[in-house]
Amino acid sequence: MELKVNKTQQSRLSNFDFSDIPFGKYVSDHMLVAEYENGQWQNWRIEPYQAFPMEPKCATIQYAQTIFEGMKATVKKDGVPYLLRPALNIKRFNRSAERMCMPTIDESDFLQALKAIVACEKDWIPQGDGNSLYVRPTMYATGSDLGVNPSRSYRFVIFTMPSGMYYSKPVKLVTERKYIRAVPGGTGEAKTGGNYAASLYPAQLAKQKGYDQVMWLEGDRFQKIQEVGTMNLFFVLGDTVVTPKLSGAILRGTTRMNVLEILRDKGHRVEERDIYINEIVEAYNKGELNEAFGVGTAAVVSHISEIAHEDLKMSLPSMDNRPVAKMIYEQIEGLRSGEVVDTKGWMVPVL
Repeated sequence: MELKVNKTQQSRLSNFDFSDIPFGKYVSDHMLVAEYENGQWQNWRIEPYQAFPMEPKCATIQYAQTIFEGMKATVKKDGVPYLLRPALNIKRFNRSAERMCMPTIDESDFLQALKAIVACEKDWIPQGDGNSLYVRPTMYATGSDLGVNPSRSYRFVIFTMPSGMYYSKPVKLVTERKYIRAVPGGTGEAKTGGNYAASLYPAQLAKQKGYDQVMWLEGDRFQKIQEVGTMNLFFVLGDTVVTPKLSGAILRGTTRMNVLEILRDKGHRVEERDIYINEIVEAYNKGELNEAFGVGTAAVVSHISEIAHEDLKMSLPSMDNRPVAKMIYEQIEGLRSGEVVDTKGWMVPVL
């Protein structure tokens, strides 16, 4: 892969306030771009962040042919930027591309691109607990044939954003018994924009009721638990940690994979299986629902303080009594900072 670099002459870095970095608001100076034309990826380049013109009848606007990934770059005490297991994100991106009938990207080219843009923007990586340079690889269709067919041309973009924590406090969830995020056989495990668009209206209704997010239940019976709009779900029931098994309707979370490995390495009893909301209610009534938390790239580990289901509001233990979620957060953030020894080679240096 030949990569051209055209850096901006007017960096915004010197005027940027790193004390105020809400998640997803600010972009750094540059982005990496490539185009897919005539059956191959070409014109790989780093250039100043900017908008692109887009045909109103392109397949992205008309048929939602778009995918993305979420990753984080952090700096260890040695000053070197690192990515946490980028191969997992690259493989998931390509699986999403296949599901959405889009071209895949050679894994070595993808990794080279990630390293190149993070190295270019390394001075934008914020310090401090929970802070990171959020990295968003994105692919979208640029073809403008209005027929209902896959586009023949695409653009691949990686942009980065200095960001703080996604959730700054524990979240309150409410189950949804009318709307459906995804079903097995659909696009639920692909990281495609349409999945998130489908979740926006129910999420707004939840917020109007005083909740932060929806706990999705699988239709049409609305009993089997899937995930939260931005996270995979974990529950600590007695001495067992359980999480919904992947069904094709649940995002194949990279943080979920990391958490499962950490839990097993630490000797916890872990189950990946179907979980039904009535089981959670029963565990709560017995005093056995010890913890509930969500995990994801942006959120890392987010404590759940309340789950509302029908007329029942389940209040979970205080934040001082969450040993499992606390351990997971400390392990992941410790790997990123270098305070936890990386015995598995998860942290990949950029430079």
